[in-house]
Amino acid sequence: MSLADEKLEKTDASSGLSSHSRDDLEKRLVRKLDQRMSIIVLLYTMNNIDRANITSAQLAGFEEDLHLQGSQYATLLSIVYVGFIIMQVPANMFLHWLERPAILIPWTMVIWGIISTLTGFYTQVLLARLLLGFAEAPFFPGIMFLLSGWYKRDELAVRATLVSFGSVLSTAFGSLFASGVLTGMQGILGQAGWRQDTWLFYLEGGITIIVAICAMFILPSFPHNTKWLTPEERSLAISRLVDDGYGRMDGPGKRTSIQGLRDALCDWKVWWFTILLTIERIALSFGFYFPTLVASMGYDMTVTLLLVAPPSVLAAIGAFAFSRYSDRTQKRAMFIIASNALTAVGFIMSFCTIDTAARYTSLFLMTQNAGGQMVLWAWIKNTFAREPAKRAVAIAVINGLSSVGTIAGPFLWPLNWGPTYRYSYAICIATLGVATAMIGVMHLHLKLVNAQIERNEQDVKDINDLPDPVGFRYLV
Repeated sequence: MSLADEKLEKTDASSGLSSHSRDDLEKRLVRKLDQRMSIIVLLYTMNNIDRANITSAQLAGFEEDLHLQGSQYATLLSIVYVGFIIMQVPANMFLHWLERPAILIPWTMVIWGIISTLTGFYTQVLLARLLLGFAEAPFFPGIMFLLSGWYKRDELAVRATLVSFGSVLSTAFGSLFASGVLTGMQGILGQAGWRQDTWLFYLEGGITIIVAICAMFILPSFPHNTKWLTPEERSLAISRLVDDGYGRMDGPGKRTSIQGLRDALCDWKVWWFTILLTIERIALSFGFYFPTLVASMGYDMTVTLLLVAPPSVLAAIGAFAFSRYSDRTQKRAMFIIASNALTAVGFIMSFCTIDTAARYTSLFLMTQNAGGQMVLWAWIKNTFAREPAKRAVAIAVINGLSSVGTIAGPFLWPLNWGPTYRYSYAICIATLGVATAMIGVMHLHLKLVNAQIERNEQDVKDINDLPDPVGFRYLV
């Protein structure tokens, strides 16, 4: 009997179900889970709108009304990510200990919804943005950890993209919403339309709070402690992840959050992905100034905000296509590199021409990085699938520390480099090239590791002596 047959026999015996019955129950379980997880699309939308509404407000005189000078506007964009760097690791360690994302994630939304309604002069907005970063810090790594606690490795990219559509579509529909508020509410109660305490920030913050309260009753926690699962569904939800190479969230042998912290910090792959994502976020900093790049073509505020939508919609479609085929082929690096290549073509087009049609077309190509980003995060979760405590910390370290790139990014787009922003595009092309090379190195490394795992399986006499489950391979 081969090792693969032995593994299959062991799996079927432990599940207590025939293969056909198990498949049917698994399809129903995944469908039920997808319905619950779909709320995250709305959560992502509000997360990005609340953080990015300041870019829409800029078009309505935000800088002039607050008398911002020099790099003060860029500082307002960047300051939110200081909280990310400081809070994301402690927040995900706390989530791993608490094991209740259905409670923690919505409550963080309530807090940032309240904070996003604050406004005032520069110092007050600066403080509000700093606090917003602390409040939002648990959200993204918490959602990524939640998804990896339910879905198998070849299901993650599509799910990460589907629930992250809010991140892409918020650019489109957040701009449409902002266009209505900034034009329709201008001057009401004697305030400019952008003012947080009256309209744009107030309305979006209020919607966030309402959505968060609804999410408390919809989001799951983890398989072993989610109440709406039947006993059969709970058993299958746990066993199918174990069969896929995941470590268990509960039971004997579970590592603590502190042990997970030590494991993550001692793994060079965590630091490689951190540096890679830091550099890539510098390259993708154009997103902060997306409305400004459209406005640089000569359009007024309303037309600019409307023209932001089509590239974002195409980005959502492209992201789904990239992630779907990535899961189907169980390949990661090639799809990330393809996404980066499309983005680079967009950068080069904007660098080389000032033609309005060509520059607007280039924005459609630039936004195709969304698909690569979702596949990259699926790859990160796949790479650290084995131990939940380590995975929780790894996701937070990578996302938190790579926010350094997000802090630096807005300073690459000073107004005196516009309207062509050739220097900005040149920097983006260079950094994207470095990040793509690092992706290639990790791809080659994991292929070598998989080859070693296969040799170990061929040489071993007792499967219990293997360091990894039989059949486990890193997705490359």
